[in-house]
Amino acid sequence: MLKNICYICRMIQFKRQFSKKTKVALCFASALLLSIPWEGASCITLFVGLLPLLLVSAQYTPSWRDTLSMLGWATLTFVLWNIATIWWIWNATPIGPVAATFFSTWWSLLAFMAYHIVSKHAPKALAYVTFVTAWIAGEYLYTQAPALSFPWLSLGNGFADDTWAVQWYEYTGAFGGSLWVLLVNILAFEACLTMHKKAWIATTLAIVIPIGVSIALFYKYEPDGEKYSSLDTMTVSVVQPNIPCYEKFNHSAKAQQDNLMSLLAEAPDSAEFVLMPETALAEVINDRQPEMSLVVHRISDYLRSEKPATMVITGGETVRYYGQSKGSETARRRGNFYMDIFNSSLGIDSTSDVQIHHKGKLVVGVETIPAWLRKAGNLFAIDLGGTFGQLGIGESCTPFEHNGKKVAPAICYEGLYGNHMAEFARNGADALFVVSNDGWWGNTLGHRYLFKFCRLRAIELRRDVARSANTGISGFITMQGEDTQRLEWDKRGVLTSDIRLNKGLTFYAKYGDYIGRLSLYIAVLCLLYFVAYCVKKKFYLN
Repeated sequence: MLKNICYICRMIQFKRQFSKKTKVALCFASALLLSIPWEGASCITLFVGLLPLLLVSAQYTPSWRDTLSMLGWATLTFVLWNIATIWWIWNATPIGPVAATFFSTWWSLLAFMAYHIVSKHAPKALAYVTFVTAWIAGEYLYTQAPALSFPWLSLGNGFADDTWAVQWYEYTGAFGGSLWVLLVNILAFEACLTMHKKAWIATTLAIVIPIGVSIALFYKYEPDGEKYSSLDTMTVSVVQPNIPCYEKFNHSAKAQQDNLMSLLAEAPDSAEFVLMPETALAEVINDRQPEMSLVVHRISDYLRSEKPATMVITGGETVRYYGQSKGSETARRRGNFYMDIFNSSLGIDSTSDVQIHHKGKLVVGVETIPAWLRKAGNLFAIDLGGTFGQLGIGESCTPFEHNGKKVAPAICYEGLYGNHMAEFARNGADALFVVSNDGWWGNTLGHRYLFKFCRLRAIELRRDVARSANTGISGFITMQGEDTQRLEWDKRGVLTSDIRLNKGLTFYAKYGDYIGRLSLYIAVLCLLYFVAYCVKKKFYLN
């Protein structure tokens, strides 16, 4: 491998053109290096993941013919990266990986081609700044995109298996990881172009120093430290019913309720919270009168007699009726009235009060459809069992409160969004709870990384995480991003642990995705400056 890299570097130094075969190999190499962290292996390949593609870019002239040729190679690279990492969506729906690949490739391609074009017509420094900011701006916009967001392959997410290396996410969030990866790739590219010893040293230091800072933060971060000396604890149980996703909505409601109640009985009386999965309640619940639901009433009665100090947080489907007038943009018509169907989490205790959180980040194609496709009804919706099509969208991240303790009742896909989860912390959540039903893709990378991404959220917000998934993985994650207990795939049971509470706000919790916002502004300025530079250069030459 090293021999091949040196050979390619010598070709660049002597301005020799790569053969088509070499370019294909470099594109495949980039896709492979970028994919490895999402396959559960080391994150280290991310630091050179874009290097082969940058080397291909360096071969081309500013001509439009060469630009179109580079567009083809970049498209090949990013499509392969997507196929290698999100193929598992196919298990739920064949159209899923196709659509996700199209939109994910678009953002990556836009940023890379902006760099390529600028690098051929303007100073190198402007090209590099454009590359970094345009890429992060693309990730940020994809995160914010309504009804189309699927930021699975944001470069900063590639460290979900190596949280020891990114403890400083509490200051930067995952966009800080993207910034790190892009800067190191540029330094490695410069080192390949010059083959100077100092350039290789700079590249190595750019990797080692942030890791050193992260390790120092990891070992320095202790619950009894000065910053978090007032940390309290509470006992939490997570339930894993293990009902196959594709059979869940065909099972009798009574059988599912009996399964949940038997697991609830296994939780210790000392548990202040018992966490059950997304859509665990096999009954549609009136959103305005949840206490009238038979299953809610059954759980509340049990808690009142057996576990009066416990709150059950569980997922369920709630319906809000509006009458003959459309009460929201997402409302659907049923006969002569409108209603919204929500994917919700409910907080049920021994009182008659039920707290409700509506899922605010919906799964594209299954729970949300772009506005311009909604007129077609459910024609473009993916049916995974149960309710599908456009669901109601939660507009707040309000924690549930019990015994004076506040927790975030997040639902599945919401755990992928750092700033969204930070909103819970800003609203007073002392710990993060996530309920999920992510077995639609089988025993693949899908459900494993939804659990692992919660490790990044734990670091960003310095909150312990409890997660309950229907078929796995359920468990607990510390503020340092370490999972302490797990119920693996296809296991039924209950786990109990004491988790820490934290009322403090990290820098990231306070300011959210500021790196993404700044990158967007700077990328726009870079492109405007590039246009002005080209106009001035043309005028000067004339």
